[in-house]
Amino acid sequence: MIDYRADLLQRYWKYQETQFVNEQALFDSRYVKPTSPPVFIRSEARKNVIINPSASEQEKKNLFDLIPEGKFHKWYRSMNSSQALAQSVLGNLAIYDSLHCLSELKDDTRIPLFGNAQISQDNFEMEHKLDYLGEPRSTSLDGYVSGDYQIAIECKFTEPEVGTCSRPRLESKASNYESEHCDGTYSIQRARKERCSLSEIGVLYWHYVPRLFNWTNDYDINPCPLNRNYQLVRNVLAAGVKPDGKVSANNGHVVLIYDERNPAFQNNGHGLVAYTEVQKALQEPTMLRKCSWQRIVQHIREKDILSWLTENLSRKYGL
Repeated sequence: MIDYRADLLQRYWKYQETQFVNEQALFDSRYVKPTSPPVFIRSEARKNVIINPSASEQEKKNLFDLIPEGKFHKWYRSMNSSQALAQSVLGNLAIYDSLHCLSELKDDTRIPLFGNAQISQDNFEMEHKLDYLGEPRSTSLDGYVSGDYQIAIECKFTEPEVGTCSRPRLESKASNYESEHCDGTYSIQRARKERCSLSEIGVLYWHYVPRLFNWTNDYDINPCPLNRNYQLVRNVLAAGVKPDGKVSANNGHVVLIYDERNPAFQNNGHGLVAYTEVQKALQEPTMLRKCSWQRIVQHIREKDILSWLTENLSRKYGL
């Protein structure tokens, strides 16, 4: 991970020096090379997204509206941000009516990455929220293709893992520690009646899990299969469960996009391990598919579209 991150940091700073000449005021001075990626100041966060140099004001607005300011991730301003990368790639494809080119892509096992879904700017959203899984804070999908067949898109970049459950990570000083802390097993703990502390507060994950996975919800499991695989499982539920509560593997699937240079997605990396565990547990394994940013960007390059985008993705990220 050190070489991977070091190489990216070096690339970011070179990009910063060439693309933002005499514009140092755009960057947060607390983050300096070579130990940190460049981080834009809060008011200039949008500059972390690659924009068509000849974009009209309306095109810029269309791109920025895909992720309103209130939906920025914590590190959206950092050049390491997977959200800013996703907006640069998927967002620009959307506003320039080019998303359909991704329909030709195959996943890492050579099946169609997006199945038979017709992807267009009309049915694509970013940071799409679901409000029917009983969550206190709704699931927000990095990308979402709506329709009778729905696709949840999970975008990763430099992250060391896909995303784990927060309840085993609760600190003792947290206000909900006594009622919601979990030891990482699917079992009744503390004074709870449910095996999952999230089920105890009305979250419906384990209500739906047995319908899509080879996991049952009526006996103890150690470790809990959602502990380290939380985010991918949640995405599968977002794809497989409809707002009316109907559950089927035929409702949709998940696409995981990752950086093939990231050790987390190489042999024994946390991201790849989680992906493999979740896919093996699925009753229909094709509900989870993955593809690298590298293959997506190369495909765009081969289609000879948005050349300004692929050129800047190469300069900034080495993609």
